[in-house]
Amino acid sequence: MRFVLVHGTSHGSWCWERVIPELERLGHEAIAIELPGHGERVDELPDGFASRSACVSDLLQAGDVLVGHSAGGYDITIAADRVPGKIGHLIYLAAGLPLEGRPIAEAMHGVHERDPETGEPINIMPDPEVLRHFGQDESGRVIWTSSEGPRAFFYQDCDAATVDWAYARLTPAVDVFPEEIISVPNFWKADLPRSYILCTQDRVISPVRAGLAAKRLGVEPLLIEASHSPFLSKPSELAEMFVRATQTEVVGPLIPC
Repeated sequence: MRFVLVHGTSHGSWCWERVIPELERLGHEAIAIELPGHGERVDELPDGFASRSACVSDLLQAGDVLVGHSAGGYDITIAADRVPGKIGHLIYLAAGLPLEGRPIAEAMHGVHERDPETGEPINIMPDPEVLRHFGQDESGRVIWTSSEGPRAFFYQDCDAATVDWAYARLTPAVDVFPEEIISVPNFWKADLPRSYILCTQDRVISPVRAGLAAKRLGVEPLLIEASHSPFLSKPSELAEMFVRATQTEVVGPLIPC
């Protein structure tokens, strides 16, 4: 199988460097995409998810396993809507899922404001201690002002050397186009094979929010004991989980909104 790996906000293709050799060790091919506005393409600012996601669909080959992490979940969904016939399997890793015909900000905040089972509010913002490490660059893009923010938010289960390595590569956050309306009718109609991987220690996409996304996908989530960034903290286990995900079956219908 060929795995096509799509990163999330502020990251780049570099974040998959530990996972790719693990997938190759398992006998598979893997490539990592660099989204515009990130990594080495940091100065190529897209004007919306449609333009941002084009590089994903343009690269796909028939039967590819398409993996999206975090905000990359929106990109793989849009790519699958464009070329559903090329998708072998979709894997959402601690990722977002669009709400059909609604602004992307609504999907980011989730379908529910409260946990349907407990009634408890679902927190959508980082801890205030993390927020104090946010700043802006000269163009107004959000940046981390020290490694302590991403250490607590993204990488709390990573060793210090890994945190420093990743922090040095983070780029300013691209505006995620909160008012953009996402409509992906071909995606919902295609009913493609799909999986969701839930990170049980995630401080970005909480387990409750991830579970609700998995329910909308009609799948039982696969669980990994990791932060939002298992590609750094548990690359071997994550690669094995990617392969296992392709063998899972859906248990319910897609829920567009």
